[in-house]
Amino acid sequence: MEHVVIMAGGSGTRLWPLSRQGMPKQLLKLIDGESLLQLALKRALTLVDADRVYICAGRAHMSTIAEQVVEVPASNLLAEPVGRDSLAAVSWSMATIAARDEDSVVAVLSADHVIEPEQAFTQTLRRALTAAKVDRQGLVTCGIIPTSAHTGYGYLHVGEPVNEAGTVFRVLRFAEKPTRKVAQTYLDEGDWWWNSGMFCFRPATFLDQVAHFQPTVADGVARLVEHPELIDEIYPTLTKISVDYAIMEPVSQGLSDAHILTVGLQADWTDIGGFPALARFLGVGPANHDEGLVVDMDCGGALLMNRQTNGRLLAACGVKDLIVVEDDDVTLVCAMDDAEKIKKLVEMARRAGQQYA
Repeated sequence: MEHVVIMAGGSGTRLWPLSRQGMPKQLLKLIDGESLLQLALKRALTLVDADRVYICAGRAHMSTIAEQVVEVPASNLLAEPVGRDSLAAVSWSMATIAARDEDSVVAVLSADHVIEPEQAFTQTLRRALTAAKVDRQGLVTCGIIPTSAHTGYGYLHVGEPVNEAGTVFRVLRFAEKPTRKVAQTYLDEGDWWWNSGMFCFRPATFLDQVAHFQPTVADGVARLVEHPELIDEIYPTLTKISVDYAIMEPVSQGLSDAHILTVGLQADWTDIGGFPALARFLGVGPANHDEGLVVDMDCGGALLMNRQTNGRLLAACGVKDLIVVEDDDVTLVCAMDDAEKIKKLVEMARRAGQQYA
């Protein structure tokens, strides 16, 4: 049977102060009154029923997650006691599903994405799931046809098609986030796609690769499935490394008996990694985006968000390309071009007081 896992871990510090330790970005009601996690669940439910959706996230956020995704059974909420990056989370999820459904195929999605139209997502993921069913040694990733020389995403070097319809392709290489010059070269060459971080594969195929490249992780999650009561003992010992570094990159280099395939997603895809991505999605350009109790005059390209609950007004005049976020206890003012520095700003805020982070 087909299953879906939604990866919903991480703190999302680049959306601070909206996102905090107790309320990470994937749980914030950012888009039309819904959280990124709720939007991801809606997409997942176009593929499978709710009893075949799993959500892997931090234990500290599970009560909020359970309130937001009431359709998903409690037994399908996989609560990490500590964050150990994506390899541990995906491996644990795959081992859990394999124990329940030995001949399953799984789509691994992220709770950070906004994808429109939904129909394009569904069509692409069904194609990827089919490819994973047909090719038992294939690990399938969803590639995004690039629209710009973006430096914030990893890239896939796309080879020849492997099916008659010409919709599934061999991946020749994974590349990390490039410089602007290299990204432009990728765009000009036309056979490089953005790496979306969405995957489809058989749990058995994936876990075989984990056993090959990261045997201690494979042993740990196998033991965890047999003895879930030992999660606080086992999970913190799992190697902290991403799926891309641990599995996808070495497999693409021919270092095992598996191979990487890709299916192209032709849709409006946004990874809400920080305020610039959120601003682009909300339509910030020559015009501003105002949220909450805001007045502005002669501003341009500004993201003005007032989430205070005390009735205070946010007023701005003559500011350009600026992020201004008002919360009850924090005010953020940041140039749009400096948004990557917010992660360091969070550390400074934490030193000022743990409650601010």
